Amino acid sequence: MIRFDNVHKQYPDGTRAVDGHDFEVEEGTTTVLVGPSGCGKTTTMRLVNRLEEPTEGTIYYDGTDIEELEATDLRREIGYVIQDIGLFDHMTVGENVATVPELKGWEAERTADRVDELLELMGLPPEEFRDSYPGELSGGQQQRVGVARALAAGPDVMLMDEPFGALDPITREELQDEFLDIQKEIDTTIVFVTHDINEALKMGDKIAVMNEGKVVQYDTPTALLDNPKTKFVEEFIGPDRTLKRLRVLRVEEVMQAEIPDEHAAVVDAFQADDAVMADGGEIIPVSPGDTAQVALSRCIQAGVEALPVVEDADVVGIVTEAAIRDRQTGPA
Repeated sequence: MIRFDNVHKQYPDGTRAVDGHDFEVEEGTTTVLVGPSGCGKTTTMRLVNRLEEPTEGTIYYDGTDIEELEATDLRREIGYVIQDIGLFDHMTVGENVATVPELKGWEAERTADRVDELLELMGLPPEEFRDSYPGELSGGQQQRVGVARALAAGPDVMLMDEPFGALDPITREELQDEFLDIQKEIDTTIVFVTHDINEALKMGDKIAVMNEGKVVQYDTPTALLDNPKTKFVEEFIGPDRTLKRLRVLRVEEVMQAEIPDEHAAVVDAFQADDAVMADGGEIIPVSPGDTAQVALSRCIQAGVEALPVVEDADVVGIVTEAAIRDRQTGPA
């Protein structure tokens, strides 16, 4: 979808912000650019929609050199979310979300329907929020509006520059979770910038770890944790890789579809009563998309060795504490 081919960006003062990028962002995935301040991650992202221009190399958008595309048209095709949100205070929420569709000449009815659809998707009931102004919303609600505006014209690509960085930790965690759910529905290709390795591991299908303008490792979250290729990557990830693996590992990767006899009683009890009390507490099922950290925590809290895995109200398998711990330490 987006390909960097030996891309460089050097400023007149000699600063080399981007130094030889050569990687591809696959369609329908989220690629996270992560690294310390000044490593070139935001510049890399801004090259995609031509807010910055490369000094060498080529960036391809769906197979086309972006230099061959009109910059204004390209930007209207790409959603853009920034940390400071940038909502227009004098415009209602609905008017903010409608900005790009109106610029693209959509009919009023189509635009209004799209605004309502996206506000619903963001958990902002249109009848309650459509006519509100940004100043009447919380920070988390404003950020949701910013995401809705970026998605309004149905972009194939969305750029997100530390979109949750200004929020408090609880709201940030909630929006991360909500956005992961939304991404499953919209199937948009996303380039996501953050300085937080935990956020990168949580949000990314692929992660580009950057330092001093270079991509020093481009890999999946699991591969980064299992095999950091340089001392810098290892130190940037931090010493708690075992705990981080639990946050990256999904229940669907360790669950068993067939219920072993020794755990059948837990499933039977759950199906008979959605709130089963075990010796240690309440058994709360997990979904295939939950992290292993969530599953392990619920096993420990309930005092059980296994939990039902539930999807669309049906039990689709079981996940055990033993299976999680087997995967927790990574490769030998």
